[in-house]
Amino acid sequence: MRLLTHNMLASNVKGVKNGYPLRIEATTVETKTADFNPEFLKRMFPKLEWKAFCEASAALGEKGLPAQVSPETLEDEEFLKAFHHSLLELHVEEGALICPETGRKFPVNKGIPNMLLNEDEC
Repeated sequence: MRLLTHNMLASNVKGVKNGYPLRIEATTVETKTADFNPEFLKRMFPKLEWKAFCEASAALGEKGLPAQVSPETLEDEEFLKAFHHSLLELHVEEGALICPETGRKFPVNKGIPNMLLNEDEC
């Protein structure tokens, strides 16, 4: 699971009002090379919840992203490479995504998050 995917997931357990962002508990993280495309990154940036993305990236051991980004930052190639690495090259292969409100763990196996709910959670 890439952090791009993680940034769009939320807990939909019945009664949960604060199901985003899910905390990452990774047991296996792999780095997989992806083509660097600055224009794609610039188009994706406004669609991301930046604070949640930075927290997720830090949970995987990446510390190089700034807390805030200005339009000028999106023109900095060093920043774009760090952003690219965290967004597209880091893959959570095994672990769990944890609901911030309930602590419910959604497993991640072979890079696929299982967000299915039990009957009592619907």
